[in-house]
Amino acid sequence: MMFDFLKKTKRGKQPAGTESKIEQEEFDDITPVARYFKLETGVDFDRHISILTNKVTTFCRQHDIYSFIELLARIEQKAELRQGLIDYLTTNESYFYREIKQIEELVRLAKKRESAFSILCAPSATGEEPFSLAIALLEARIPGDRFKITGIDINQEAIEKAWEAKYKERSVQNLSEEMKNRYFFESNGSFMLQQNIRSLVTFQKINLFDHDLQKIGRFDFIFSRNMLIYFDKTTKVKAIKILESLRKDDRQAIFFGHADLF
Repeated sequence: MMFDFLKKTKRGKQPAGTESKIEQEEFDDITPVARYFKLETGVDFDRHISILTNKVTTFCRQHDIYSFIELLARIEQKAELRQGLIDYLTTNESYFYREIKQIEELVRLAKKRESAFSILCAPSATGEEPFSLAIALLEARIPGDRFKITGIDINQEAIEKAWEAKYKERSVQNLSEEMKNRYFFESNGSFMLQQNIRSLVTFQKINLFDHDLQKIGRFDFIFSRNMLIYFDKTTKVKAIKILESLRKDDRQAIFFGHADLF
């Protein structure tokens, strides 16, 4: 068969003096996993099936799972394993002050406002984008009590890292030395965000397609960059409609990434 090279045997640990149990791996058809993952998260791997196959096969072997069918059965029974798979397949790298022109546009619009305003970042990944917005607003002399930023992401591990707010050099490469010194302190080769900045952003693990998404409220500004690129056309349309429903003002454009739209 086409994927016979993926078939291997696994030898389980057995008590001394007994025969080892041999499990046959069956990693031929990733389609059921791709279908399940798209249904659960909206993420479409149809154009990256070989990448998905390799990643999920690795995930299975790390968890002593011998087939994609067994994986589907196990994640239905164990929420922790399901979240682990989601985290493994949705890990994204980010950095501070990405797509600076959109940040500058937010600052321009924010300066015109006389009342407090709210911002949603969906997805928020490991926190670089929402924290970038907070820093940019403070740099523009807009006080922290004038705005509230919420970050949401489906990846539990990313949310935990965002709360920790600990970053490597690569993440802060776009910031000046003055900004690094003003908003971070160095610890064991990492850059820790100052508490006064961390307090301006809250994070939640939530799927954009969850039924209770509306509970997070509505927002004056919405950033959704580098998420739609993972969806097919139908799911993109659905995601855009959901984001539009979270706006306080339907005249306010959503900030999408340059590669996100059709």
